[in-house]
Amino acid sequence: MIAGQLALITAAIFTGAAVYVSLCEQPARLQLDARALLTEWKPSYKRGFAMQAPLALLGAILGATAWWQSGDWRWLAGAIVIVSAWPYTLLVIKPTNDRLMGTDPADAGLQVRALIEKWGHLHAGRSGLGALTTVLFLWASLRV
Repeated sequence: MIAGQLALITAAIFTGAAVYVSLCEQPARLQLDARALLTEWKPSYKRGFAMQAPLALLGAILGATAWWQSGDWRWLAGAIVIVSAWPYTLLVIKPTNDRLMGTDPADAGLQVRALIEKWGHLHAGRSGLGALTTVLFLWASLRV
């Protein structure tokens, strides 16, 4: 089933990007001073959002399509998990994003560093959502 395989690929890409940010980009950026940290975070966040939001939506659509075609609950569960990245981002992460986006790099200090550290912990939740989705989609695709 092509929809299921595409859903799995999409979830794996979403997960890989989120894990890369959590394990590689975030620790590297935290080595910067507060002003450079915020200066780097802002465009990085915008680009990451532009990539991950559509991946979550596409993964949900493909997962739901695979569920509709197969009747296997795991596809639907994965679709719900990956699309939950949207409300998680809007309700949990966005207040921190808004504070960071509203701060001028010239005004960056310890508070900005603390917010970006908090953002990193919150972003790790997106990595978890992606990993859970990937496992569900892989499990469903291995159905005999």
